[in-house]
Amino acid sequence: MSPATYQTLAAPVEAEFKDKGSRFIAYAYPVRSAEDVKNHVERQRQAHHKARHWCYAYRLGTDGLQFRANDDGEPSGSAGRPILGQIDSFAVTDTLIIVVRYFGGTLLGVPGLIHAYKTAAAEALKAAEIIEKNIEKTVFLRCGYPHLNDAVRIAKQHQAEIVAQDLQLDCRLTVRVPLAAYESCLAAWRQTRQMEIDTDGQSGEQENG
Repeated sequence: MSPATYQTLAAPVEAEFKDKGSRFIAYAYPVRSAEDVKNHVERQRQAHHKARHWCYAYRLGTDGLQFRANDDGEPSGSAGRPILGQIDSFAVTDTLIIVVRYFGGTLLGVPGLIHAYKTAAAEALKAAEIIEKNIEKTVFLRCGYPHLNDAVRIAKQHQAEIVAQDLQLDCRLTVRVPLAAYESCLAAWRQTRQMEIDTDGQSGEQENG
């Protein structure tokens, strides 16, 4: 994995671990935001409304700095942290794992819980397809209609993805550019001298004659 890429999950996956009658059902998801996390957790609470616990952990962002581990009523450190530990062991980000526990009648103790939540999370990640994706930066472009084809052509040449466009009095594009091609892509747009380029979502830099 190069500094310009990161690893995440290709698709949701499910796995299960059983210990002394308790069931630990792990759901692993690719996610992009805390709102995604909230929605997945709420759906599992509704789907498994008879379960005892819905513990989870996630890590977000290509720098991995946004994360959380939630024990949901289990002893502190016995559920969320072991789940997060597996996310880190598999070196993935933009990843959420929820482990739903159905209590089997026998207390497992903290060591047993740590083992169960860790194992359930690990089994889900083993079953998942882990993919490598480009780290991307978002650029906002504005240009006149005569220069739209140039803007799109340059984006395609640099494997950039146009994720939104607003074509009214002028053309406004939201483009995700792979980090490895970022500087060369910006340079190509600037060379046209007909693009207003905004790299921070605040104010554009006017590039025209």
